[in-house]
Amino acid sequence: MRKIAWKKIGLAILSVLLFLLAIQLMKDGAQTVAPVVQGLFDVNNAVNSLGFGWLFAYLIFSGSPVAAIALAFLDVGVMGAFETFTMISGSRIGASFIVLFVGLLYILRGHERLASLSVGLLSFIVTLSLQLPSLVIGYVVLTHYMTEPIQLRIGGSLISVLDVLYGPIVAFILEKASGWLAFVIGVAIIMLSFNLFDRALPQLHLDKTGFAQIPSLIYRPIIMFFVGLTVTAVSMSVSISLSILVPLSARGYVRSENAIAYIMGANVSTFVDTLLVALVLRNPMATTVVVVQMVAVALVSVVTLLLLYRPYERAVLSLTHRVAGSNRNMIIFAAIILVTPIIVMLM
Repeated sequence: MRKIAWKKIGLAILSVLLFLLAIQLMKDGAQTVAPVVQGLFDVNNAVNSLGFGWLFAYLIFSGSPVAAIALAFLDVGVMGAFETFTMISGSRIGASFIVLFVGLLYILRGHERLASLSVGLLSFIVTLSLQLPSLVIGYVVLTHYMTEPIQLRIGGSLISVLDVLYGPIVAFILEKASGWLAFVIGVAIIMLSFNLFDRALPQLHLDKTGFAQIPSLIYRPIIMFFVGLTVTAVSMSVSISLSILVPLSARGYVRSENAIAYIMGANVSTFVDTLLVALVLRNPMATTVVVVQMVAVALVSVVTLLLLYRPYERAVLSLTHRVAGSNRNMIIFAAIILVTPIIVMLM
């Protein structure tokens, strides 16, 4: 009989409680912080909000807190729907850098260069190729057709519980700290909550799994797409769901061409935690932005899978092998992806 991992269950519960507290603090502190951010970083249009979300995800090594911040800014009215959309898109592009970083760590540990780097490069390239077309869909929908916000709400009884549970805590923090400090505390708490949730997830013992015996059926693109979508939805962490591909690839269980569709699926369900933030904020427009984002990325992914997958696969793999093939190409690629968000943010 398998022993119940009470410690992990406790970590998961604690992470959810901290997550909800962080949203309340960020919501109340955003009114003070957002104008400062707009002035300091000149975030005043959809282009530089894309760069800001992208760069911010680099700096804090996570995309989900950045997406939550974007929704908090939307909630207080200092950022429009499409600007929020682009900031969240930027956060997802920036978050994909984490997988590339994990691949670099595997190289330092002595694993084969191409296998370790390929998944990280694929993650970044596939994410970028999905997010850019989705920006066009998001622009058309949010500025021309989505005039009525989507009404999705969590239960009123749950809202009452949240108000009773967190109201005194938030009021105490706001009394002792200014609005901007409460916002910073909220960001720190939400980063901690995501970290605790990641630690609460079960560890994979790859040597004990049957990946080497998995039949070829599961490696069909449409199957891998749904595997990536499901794993990310359950874990609510795209960094976890994609990072596990690095050791699998390094050990030869998953080839690069099998990982592409998996990454596409992960990019659709990566918005699950962001949708939860929107629901907790009780802002219909925030919910609308996230739903449109999920639908846009899903639409681009499905069209690619059904109509363009083989040429898309060849193009992505060719670029990946070129970049990973030499130190010079890798340095050029790294310079481009580090400088690009800065340039975009200043536009």
